[in-house]
Amino acid sequence: MIIESATAVAAMGGIAGVVAVYRARHYRQLAATLGRVKSDMRGWTRDLLPHQPRSFEKSIAVIPGFLPEARFEELRRDVETLAGAERSYVPIHKKGGTVAYETIIERVPALAAFYHSEALRRLVSRTVGVEVVPTPLHDQSSLSILVYDRPGDHIGWHYDHNFYRGRHFTVLLPVVNAGSAERGMSHARLWATIDGIETKIDAEPNTLVLFEGARVLHKVSPLIAGERRVVVSMTYCADPHASRVQAVARRVKDTAFFGIRALWT
Repeated sequence: MIIESATAVAAMGGIAGVVAVYRARHYRQLAATLGRVKSDMRGWTRDLLPHQPRSFEKSIAVIPGFLPEARFEELRRDVETLAGAERSYVPIHKKGGTVAYETIIERVPALAAFYHSEALRRLVSRTVGVEVVPTPLHDQSSLSILVYDRPGDHIGWHYDHNFYRGRHFTVLLPVVNAGSAERGMSHARLWATIDGIETKIDAEPNTLVLFEGARVLHKVSPLIAGERRVVVSMTYCADPHASRVQAVARRVKDTAFFGIRALWT
């Protein structure tokens, strides 16, 4: 029995080692791809220059009509090419689909270029009042697509936990928010508690919503049949370094969105 147990432990350790080696090679390849992506910003700097920082007094800012119409349509078409969002369900709290950062880098590099554009980083920094940078490659939520396309898809009231040493900010850009034939917008609406009041945030497609998730309690109300909501989610932080405890906590959190493989990110 002892020998069998030892053999099982050794086998599990060997499998874990193989997975770790594979993931390390995979991330080296992603880093190389991202390096090439960042050299091709496809005009994002020019497109974002007209925007001025909004007030961030309440730890949230909303910018409607964020991208020029042609550029937004280009981005929306790119996002719509992504299929196979990873479905997740946490009883009572959340239900929906997510496309991870690494998938976006590989399949929609223009979106990764948008996230890494210097103009967007500067705009976020000026708005929040502190210099920020994109969160690390290993964080699957650094850049992701949130997909609500089944009845009941939602996420309940929550704060975005900060897994980094510096302040952490969330940027949302809805690309689809379609109701049934009888209505325009879906029931999946973004809500935030501002000054103790539950406030509906007007988040039509091409509206940029920037907030400090650790300070703003927020949720997305449930979708109903025949509706669909797709959102580009991006995160930035003032200091991308993390303690070992923070890194482990971030991996565990990501398993709720991306499955067990997140433990090896």
